[in-house]
Amino acid sequence: MTITAERVLPAPVAPRPFGLVRHSLALARRSLIKTLRSPEQLLDVTLQPVVFVVVFVYLLGGAVSGSTHDYLQLLLPAIMVQTTVFGGMATGVNLNTDIRKGVFDRFRSLPIGRSAPLIGSVLGDLIRYVVAVVSLFAFGYVLGFRVETDLLSALAACLLVILFAFSLSWAFVLVGMLAREPGAVQGIAFLALFPLTFGTSMIAPAATMPDWLRSWVAVNPVSHVMDASRGLLLGGPVAGPVLWSLFWSAVFVLVFGPLAVRAYRRRT
Repeated sequence: MTITAERVLPAPVAPRPFGLVRHSLALARRSLIKTLRSPEQLLDVTLQPVVFVVVFVYLLGGAVSGSTHDYLQLLLPAIMVQTTVFGGMATGVNLNTDIRKGVFDRFRSLPIGRSAPLIGSVLGDLIRYVVAVVSLFAFGYVLGFRVETDLLSALAACLLVILFAFSLSWAFVLVGMLAREPGAVQGIAFLALFPLTFGTSMIAPAATMPDWLRSWVAVNPVSHVMDASRGLLLGGPVAGPVLWSLFWSAVFVLVFGPLAVRAYRRRT
């Protein structure tokens, strides 16, 4: 009588739910730790806005608004938008650097979603926007800036600015996937950001500008966010600017997000 041993196969392991979310959050934690271990990476969202505020307030405040305090009230909400928008540029630069160093080759060997590294990097860089807003408000308060609405409106302004910067950062992610060098990412981002941030009423009222520039200011997405933040912090109309800001945020995510993921898959 021959006894044949039966081969017992291991039971299939059911995939854990929300895999992409968990993987993205894990990689966001990696990005956050990387930033915290190199705090000098936060100089562009801490020291740079302070320099902008000091230069603009004390050079242009008297000429534009008649007093430095009035100009500070007008300028600081706009500088908050500018700083967070510029802060998103680092996301594209860091992703391009990681790809060149081969970090993403290791991610390809892991059983994770292909878009998880991109989502994780963008989520991890949210700390940059929070640091920018907090440091700018602290410095502005020392100089004399005061919120003229209420706490909930101020929080809404901060969240709206962070949401817009997060959405726009997907455009920088796309540039980071397409450019060959980190320096090229930074150069392309600066070329795009200067007309977006300075082609607004950040420094001077739009009424003082020529017609062609006023037309650009009226349709510029960054102008809508600046108007919304000023309305929420200082008072004034907010419904229209807030709705436009949310609209543009959705457009940036829906357009640049899939394009960035597609470019990432083609490159890796």
